Amino acid sequence: MTIIMSPNNTSDHISHVERIVDLNYLLGKKSHFLFGPRQVGKTYLVRHTLKGVRLYDLLDSSIYLSLSRNPGRIAEELTPQDRIIVIDEIQRIPALLNEVHRLIEERGIRFLLTGSSARKLCRGGVNLLGGRARTKYLHPLTYKELGEGFDLFRGIERGLLPSIYFSDDPRAELRAYAGSYLQQEIVAEGFTRNIPAFSRFLRVAAFCNSTIVNFTNVANDAQVARTTVYEYFEILKDTLILHELPAWRKSKKRKPLASSKYYFFDIGVVSALQEREFRPGTPEFGEAFETYIFHELICYRDYMGEEPLSYWRSTSGFEVDFIIGDHTAIEVKAKENLSPADLKPLRALAEEKKLKRFLCVSLEPHRREIAGVTVLPYKDFLEMLWNGEYSF
Repeated sequence: MTIIMSPNNTSDHISHVERIVDLNYLLGKKSHFLFGPRQVGKTYLVRHTLKGVRLYDLLDSSIYLSLSRNPGRIAEELTPQDRIIVIDEIQRIPALLNEVHRLIEERGIRFLLTGSSARKLCRGGVNLLGGRARTKYLHPLTYKELGEGFDLFRGIERGLLPSIYFSDDPRAELRAYAGSYLQQEIVAEGFTRNIPAFSRFLRVAAFCNSTIVNFTNVANDAQVARTTVYEYFEILKDTLILHELPAWRKSKKRKPLASSKYYFFDIGVVSALQEREFRPGTPEFGEAFETYIFHELICYRDYMGEEPLSYWRSTSGFEVDFIIGDHTAIEVKAKENLSPADLKPLRALAEEKKLKRFLCVSLEPHRREIAGVTVLPYKDFLEMLWNGEYSF
C-alpha cells in the first residue's frame, strides 16, 4: 500500500493512494471491462499503472469522432509493440466492440475497456466479446487502500471519492457531482429526455438510501408516474450510482420479507443530494455509518470475494443489516455503548441455527461477547474483513 504525502504530512495533501485493483495482474490473464461511477479514479488508475500503453479516450471529441466514423482505425494505428490497448468510456461507441473482438482473436491484443455505465452495452444488443473479457468494478476508496489516511468521520462527512475525500472544498465538489452526473451521464447518454423530472427523482431517491423503497411514495414525491420510477431506479443501477441488496429468505421460524433494499455508492453523494450533513449522535449518522459499512462489504466482495451479500427482515419487524453468504450476520450500530435491545435482531436470527457468526459492528472501543454475539469496534471489523476472516 502506497500513500504519498506532502512534507507537512497532512491527509489533505495526499496525492496518490495505491488501489487494490491491479491492472497489470488482470491484463496478464485476459482482457477486462473496468466499470465504476464517475470520479472513482478509473482514468487516474490507468494513467499511473499502464504508462506508455496506447489509450483512446472517448471523452476527447476528436478521438470520438474519428473512431465513430472508422472503428477500424485502431487496427490501422497498432504497432507490433502494442500488446495492451485501453479504450476509456467504451459505452460511448458500443460498435467498437466488434473491432476489439476481432483484434483479440486475430492478434492476441489485450484490451482494458473502461466505463461509468454498462447500460448501452447491456441493453443495446451489442457484442460483449463472448467471454473474451472479464468484468471488474472500481469503487470509491476503502479502509484498506487509505491505511493511515483513513478517518471514519471524514469519510462520512465527505464520502470516499478520491478527489473529494482529499479536497479543500468538499461540500462544493459534492454539490457539483450531481450536476456533473446529470449532464455527462444522463443528458449526454440520452437515458431520459425529462431531466427536471429525473433531477427531482434523484433527490427523493437519496432519502430512500439504506431502505426498502416504497415506489408509490417516491412517484408521488417526485411527481412522476410509478412506472417511470422503476425505470429511473434501473438507470441509477445501470450507471452504478445505486446498489440493490436482496433479501435473505432462508429463515423458517420467522417469515422473511422478499423486497430489496437500496444503497447509494457513496455516502458523500447522499449527503449532497439530501442537502444535509450527517452529525454524530443523530439517526442520520447511523444510516450513514451503515452505508459506509455496506461500501466496505461490497468492495471486499468485488475485489476479493464474490460471496453474495443480502439482508434479513422478518414480517414481525426484526432486521439484520447484512448477511455474507450463508454464514455471517452483521448488524451495524453507530453507538459507543450498546444495550441488550440493540442485539435482539441478531439473537432472533440466531434462533434459526443457519448461520455461524453473529457480529455487531459499532463505535464501542473494545471487543466483547454477549450471548453468542460478538460486538466489534468498526476498525477491528474492517481489519478482519480485509484479512479474509469472514470468508467461509
